[in-house]
Amino acid sequence: MMLIEQTKTIKGVKMQLIINKLNEILNYVRKTNPSKYISINEVSELSGLSCSTLRRYVQKGSIKCSNATGKLLFKIEEIDRFLNNNG
Repeated sequence: MMLIEQTKTIKGVKMQLIINKLNEILNYVRKTNPSKYISINEVSELSGLSCSTLRRYVQKGSIKCSNATGKLLFKIEEIDRFLNNNG
């Protein structure tokens, strides 16, 4: 009987360690999550600027964005910086 209880305790400890590690991974992913990028349409809605105006700012170099996927994607931090400096 004691062996079974020890096994349950060991399994419980191992399970808790696994849960803790998964929480660490989840926190890391949340910090580096690529969903911090938003589309030009979302930026337009949030900022009140038209998509064509945003494209002009990108062409001038006033706003940084990524075009790696074939779409203009903006970091939220970059949009905040731009709006605070130019708003």
